[in-house]
Amino acid sequence: MLRRRHLLCCGGLAGVGLFSALAAHEAGPLLNPCPVIPTTAAGAGATDAELDGVPRDWLAGVWEGIDPTQLLDVHAHLLGTGDSGSGCWVDPRLTQWWHPVEHLRQRMILNGACVPADSQAVDHAYVARLTQLADAFPVGARWLLFAFDEALDGHGTRRPDWTTFHVPDAYARQVAAGRPDRFGWVASIHPARPDAVERLDSALQSGAAAVKWLPSAMNIDLRSPRLTPFYDRLAAARVPLIVHVGEEHAVPGAGQQGLGNPLHLRSPLQQGVRVIAAHCASLGTALDLDLPRPRQVPAFDLFARLMDEPDWRPLLLGDVSAVFQFNRRPEIWHTLLRRQDWHPRLLHGSDYPLPGVMPLVRLPSLVKAGVLDAADVPPLEALRRQHPLLFDLALKRRVRSGSSRLSPSVFATARHFV
Repeated sequence: MLRRRHLLCCGGLAGVGLFSALAAHEAGPLLNPCPVIPTTAAGAGATDAELDGVPRDWLAGVWEGIDPTQLLDVHAHLLGTGDSGSGCWVDPRLTQWWHPVEHLRQRMILNGACVPADSQAVDHAYVARLTQLADAFPVGARWLLFAFDEALDGHGTRRPDWTTFHVPDAYARQVAAGRPDRFGWVASIHPARPDAVERLDSALQSGAAAVKWLPSAMNIDLRSPRLTPFYDRLAAARVPLIVHVGEEHAVPGAGQQGLGNPLHLRSPLQQGVRVIAAHCASLGTALDLDLPRPRQVPAFDLFARLMDEPDWRPLLLGDVSAVFQFNRRPEIWHTLLRRQDWHPRLLHGSDYPLPGVMPLVRLPSLVKAGVLDAADVPPLEALRRQHPLLFDLALKRRVRSGSSRLSPSVFATARHFV
């Protein structure tokens, strides 16, 4: 029963962590109220009654220039405890009461996904809520659901003690197959598995849209020559590799922060792999390995260097999931908004369920940083309470640096997965 009542967030909840977010939370909602989602809550069919406090013309502006059939959220997580036979599991140590920060984090994530803390059907409740949110979007909008592989050591041996949570490929495929009009799926295959390439072939044949790695948690060194066959297969299939770069604190796993160095992405890029840098490496620092004497610099600066290297322009992309959370630096916000030349290579992602974790986005701080108009705060706050996924989209449409906003091309992401 305890195992069913404890769930951990995956991806995005990094930096000083959720505990600090709560301790220093500004005025605003703390818990997701989880209202019933009206099925016409998005697009031209919305009414003020359906989304209280969100003017119809303001909401219509969110969709201006967006083709819903091209709107593919490229960063959405599946979570589960395995209570449905899904094969998902979480580290049992997370159920121990003497880890109060971890316990608080999982309770907030459950609330963000509108899964009751005492639910005995976590797997089902999680997918049901996500489906309700998705069905309120216009026809054609879709989400890529992530599997998440276990950590392995250098010999290819499973390390449950290094694994924070696990979501099998088969489960991600199953959920996506249940609603192909709304969901696709992303495989997660540790390249140290003896049958990694065979697993990759199976995933590709089953319709996986990409492969997701979190190197610091999974213990993956992107520079290892042992990964060459895996890279070759990805490059031949033209299937993207989504890699978390920058620091990661929510999913400690193997605890190898150095493996999240953005400069390590050069290895798959040199093999011709299309790479999506999750969160644009917007959190923490990494060693600048290009210096004669490497030193720690902002990880985002290394991502920016790679984005500007001509060799990688056809291959390197970045997703903007989680980048407007409180633990990112304002200069990152301004850079992403102003670099219009990057926008065709930036991809919309929500990092669901994090948009439902209310303290993670601080609208007054965005106003203070000069990237959000104060007039947008009331409708955004009202929208966040009623539909966190639509709030995430609306926020990305409203942020600006001077006259620069994220271009509509950032939200035309389906073209990258043809």
